[in-house]
Amino acid sequence: MRFIHTADWHLGRIFHGVHLTDDQAYILEQFIKLVEDVKPDAVLIAGDIYDRSVPPHEAVQLLDEVLYRIIMDCRVPVLIIAGNHDSSQRLGFGHRLLARQGLYITGQPDTGFAPVIIEDAHGPVYFCPVPYADPPVVRELLGLQDVQEHDRAMAALIGRWTSRVPPGARKVALAHAFVAGGEGSESERPLSIGGTDKVSAAHFQNFNYAALGHLHKSQSAGGEHIRYAGSLMKYSFSEAAHKKSVTLVEMDAAGDIRWEPFPLCPRRDVRCWDGYLSDLLAGPPDGAGKEDYIMVTLRDSGAILDVIGKLREVYPHVLHIERPYLTSGGDLRGPGGDHRRLSEMDLFSSFFRQVAGEELSPEQQKALAETVEHIYRQDGPVEQVAEAFRRVTQRDKGVRL
Repeated sequence: MRFIHTADWHLGRIFHGVHLTDDQAYILEQFIKLVEDVKPDAVLIAGDIYDRSVPPHEAVQLLDEVLYRIIMDCRVPVLIIAGNHDSSQRLGFGHRLLARQGLYITGQPDTGFAPVIIEDAHGPVYFCPVPYADPPVVRELLGLQDVQEHDRAMAALIGRWTSRVPPGARKVALAHAFVAGGEGSESERPLSIGGTDKVSAAHFQNFNYAALGHLHKSQSAGGEHIRYAGSLMKYSFSEAAHKKSVTLVEMDAAGDIRWEPFPLCPRRDVRCWDGYLSDLLAGPPDGAGKEDYIMVTLRDSGAILDVIGKLREVYPHVLHIERPYLTSGGDLRGPGGDHRRLSEMDLFSSFFRQVAGEELSPEQQKALAETVEHIYRQDGPVEQVAEAFRRVTQRDKGVRL
């Protein structure tokens, strides 16, 4: 059995104001060529197909084209699960009809828990798709009142899946979750507010392979057979050093696996450069990378007129500039003195403390957490975020809500 594991495509992503659909189409063309060359038995996409629950039509068209070419032209079945960025209902529309053509979409858990079975020369392999689901959804679906956090929800779902697989059969999990011990990056949306989003790698130990999505760095998590393929592209400057790839997995008759990463080459890389303006304007030492997406950390201490205009004369795709000298004395600072690394909760708490001269009360923290969670789910615009924060700071019956 040979299958390709990929995840976190985030089609429709906007990166510092730049729509990345053309960049995603460029790299997905390479992915299709890989499928044509490798001729796997299946392609697994472990969630976050889209970047938001209501994706732009260009992203939908791109996914339609990619899936058609893989399934109809290459004759390779595709298994997809919803991630926390996807709308499970929209993504799962028509899944029973599409399964007849070799497209197996699991938008949300249901009571059937029927594995997708794909045969090879040694018999069946059972694929268990575990899409992202909030604990309340799992609690209602399974009628388990003790499911209060993601780890317990994952344990309950995995238990139902494994009960549908014959003992001793080869089995593969396809899941979207934050496995404890994994290394995250700035471009991943939190699965919950308050640190209850992590799940134990122990849930996946009994699978021959666990194809994970959510964390954007390619990595193992709790075992070599429990892996994140990583995101399709670099979606934040914190990922500049990542090596993006998809994972080719081979499984033998006994269920033993070996995997190999296949790198994909983006149209434009993501780079972080640090130095003085005069040195940067002289160009990179090797002359490469001028057309890439660039974040510049300027060490100059004085005022500079139209700094981004000057830099874009040499590097047309400079997207972000940081001035440590100007920000190092601010009160809104996170790790390393950079307030941009604070979470929404910490950032607003700091803002509230400066404006109101007091800490957020437990009731206010709860209201803020619920509001941020709701905005994440709805992908609200900046105006909604501002309005939500305004409501948190208004007084109503003695409590700012």
